[in-house]
Amino acid sequence: MRAFNFSAGPAILPEEVLKEAAAELVDYKGTGMSIMEMSHRGKEYSAVHDECVANIKELLNIPEGYSVLFMTGGASSQFALIPMNLLGEGQTADYTNSGAWAKKAIQEAQMLGTVNVAADCGKEIPTRVPTTDELNLTDGAAYLHITSNETISGAQWKEFPEHDCLIADMSSDILSRPLDVSKFGLIYAGAQKNLGPAGITLVIIKDELAEKCPETVPTIMRYKTHIESNSLYNTVPTFPVYMLCLVTRWLKAKGGLEGIEKINEDKAAKLYAAIDESDFYKGTAVPEFRSNMNITWRLPTEELEAEFIAEAAKANLKTLKGHRSVGGIRASIYNAFPAAGVDALISFMKEFEAKHG
Repeated sequence: MRAFNFSAGPAILPEEVLKEAAAELVDYKGTGMSIMEMSHRGKEYSAVHDECVANIKELLNIPEGYSVLFMTGGASSQFALIPMNLLGEGQTADYTNSGAWAKKAIQEAQMLGTVNVAADCGKEIPTRVPTTDELNLTDGAAYLHITSNETISGAQWKEFPEHDCLIADMSSDILSRPLDVSKFGLIYAGAQKNLGPAGITLVIIKDELAEKCPETVPTIMRYKTHIESNSLYNTVPTFPVYMLCLVTRWLKAKGGLEGIEKINEDKAAKLYAAIDESDFYKGTAVPEFRSNMNITWRLPTEELEAEFIAEAAKANLKTLKGHRSVGGIRASIYNAFPAAGVDALISFMKEFEAKHG
């Protein structure tokens, strides 16, 4: 029996996708080879690669003038690549500080240029994201960077700010809801939370931005290089792209982003209701900023939290421990997480409260 895996990342994948990949792992479509063993420039892999790009463009309704890239190094590499490519000499970049990942992005950018923290939610790990009216923006800023969903605190942007060049780290909520890509200059997301296995980073970039890159930036670190080569300048991680392709097919079958958004909202609403109806559990994210992907809460004592996590694991409810920086409980219920797992967790929560409350 598969566990109900609440891990924040690497995270759960659709069971249907895993089974399809398992069936094709040794012999991909009668070739006598695994897709992991094939040339990244061969026709079999090229078909997968191109379909994956097309599926992402379809799911997000990406307009002309944008490219879909598969890059390596995780979202953390993008923290540096963005200012290297887009923060010109004498310019300022605006950043919002909404938590641990936003702070890391700020720290990397500060090594490369001038940064204005346009909004700071305070605390080491804030429990909300900024509101648009809190932003103190720089006139003529190269870009505004936000983190759309803070995985650790469970806080999420519900409405995005308007900006000439809005950049978003969407690692933990990409493809979980419809999105107007035309409002963004660049979107990036590590795959291992909501897209597929670790190994690739999805980048969606407005092509004209890539032209801003200084000639002093090494070739492989330029977005322009990867646009011109269709992400094949160097050997792309072929198996993660293949898995992402299968996930995009699965999403299309679920009704696209409109369909998966409804599923995600229903799962999150049930779990938040179970927390709010109890005096034993206390949600940590500010209610109006609560994430539909990462639900965080506390119990009356750390000892009870440790017991909750241990007993839940025995009940096949795995990886519910909160991030080490904040403790508590965290249930990551990404696109692939089944509604039955949320129901099982709520049932366990009620039993645990009856026993210990």
